[in-house]
Amino acid sequence: MLNHTEQFQRARQTRDARFDGRFFVAVKTTKIFCRPICPANLPKEENVEYFTNAALALQAGYRPCLRCRPDSAPNSWAWLGSKTTYQRAAHLIEQGALQHGSLQQLAQRLGISDRYLRQLFAKNLGMSPKQYALYHQLMFAKQLLHSSNMSMTEIGFASGFNSTRRFNDAFKKALKLAPSDLKREAGHVSSVKSLELSYRGAYDWQYTLDFYRLRAIEGLEKVGDNSYQKWVRINGDNAWFAIYFDRKPNKVVLEFELADITQLKSLVSNVRRMFDLDVDINIVEQHLQQVEPELVIRSGIRMPGVWDTWEAGVRAILGQQVSIKAAIGQLNLLVNTLQPNGVTHFPTPQEVVDADLSFLRMPQSRRETLSRFAQLISCEPEAEFSQWLALKGIGPWTVNYAALRGRSEPDRFLDGDLVVKKALKEFIQVNKETVSPFGSYATFHLWSHAG
Repeated sequence: MLNHTEQFQRARQTRDARFDGRFFVAVKTTKIFCRPICPANLPKEENVEYFTNAALALQAGYRPCLRCRPDSAPNSWAWLGSKTTYQRAAHLIEQGALQHGSLQQLAQRLGISDRYLRQLFAKNLGMSPKQYALYHQLMFAKQLLHSSNMSMTEIGFASGFNSTRRFNDAFKKALKLAPSDLKREAGHVSSVKSLELSYRGAYDWQYTLDFYRLRAIEGLEKVGDNSYQKWVRINGDNAWFAIYFDRKPNKVVLEFELADITQLKSLVSNVRRMFDLDVDINIVEQHLQQVEPELVIRSGIRMPGVWDTWEAGVRAILGQQVSIKAAIGQLNLLVNTLQPNGVTHFPTPQEVVDADLSFLRMPQSRRETLSRFAQLISCEPEAEFSQWLALKGIGPWTVNYAALRGRSEPDRFLDGDLVVKKALKEFIQVNKETVSPFGSYATFHLWSHAG
């Protein structure tokens, strides 16, 4: 049983969509757990218990509802609270860290011992990190069974199982169903793989596409009337994805090509972050409108992210004190010069370190900043922002921009940005304190007022 019980009760009884993804309702008599918006008849309160995580419901012996599909519920970062080692570990496991590495490697990445990592999960979830990883593999597999055009074998490997037999056995044991009960093998499997991703609330797709279009890198990104495409690298392998939003309400279609299908979880996780699919946008906009009623002139503005903090950092350094057009011109020059035989990916830190950057048309001091930044990330890919700030030429604006677009942190208010400063003259109630914890969204709304 969890905290906020009374709030959960009201949300369940009214099927409040604002709480979708924040908690799950488990019915003791049927041993099934649902989303709070499930259209099934409401069970009596004495027959219900609540879980804030689907993995906890699975561990307690409940199986997911086939009607409301808990595997497709949007996640809710707003309820995670302060950042802790445990939460970071859980996030990395959800992204597939234990599919591509050992528990010891994950612990080392977090700067703790594997014993302490197991203790953190026992204390916070009552299960081991590996068990938590297994439950997420199973829920991801269930999502793919329902919403992708992939074969059963591909789904098993994409979910982190090294054999179809292992996949079938684990699925039956935990979910009391066979994968084939949810999806039959297709006679023809398309060469272009696709799946549906859910989101809730309004989404101003035109704003998102216009934002990307203005900042697109030639040969690396394509922005259409209703779609966005990008070529990326995942763990050293080239990959491609396209996202389409005009086909079904509150869903986007993700098409992809991967050299290694086991990287799909990482791709999906990063695409959800890039396109801000997990936010409860109603809560964000209600807060901002209470601060300044006229701040939100376009409902559904979300945070258009970039692939990672390295790319966001490069974009920020090249964009210092110049127009967007000038910055993108230099970015295109960088990408195309370092890949003269055709663009396949955003330049890696090591490629920038090894390059003579004299071709960039900018002050030498900025070239040196870019070189120092590349050296840092090449040596320490997960360097803290405090390490960034120690580099000559990198200040708070660069770090905040990278956090906002590279990590999609919700409370990075760019009050040092020139466009934001100008817009703030019209909104005297808006400042870092009043818009918190949604400073990043306030930044985008202020940018939207500039046209």
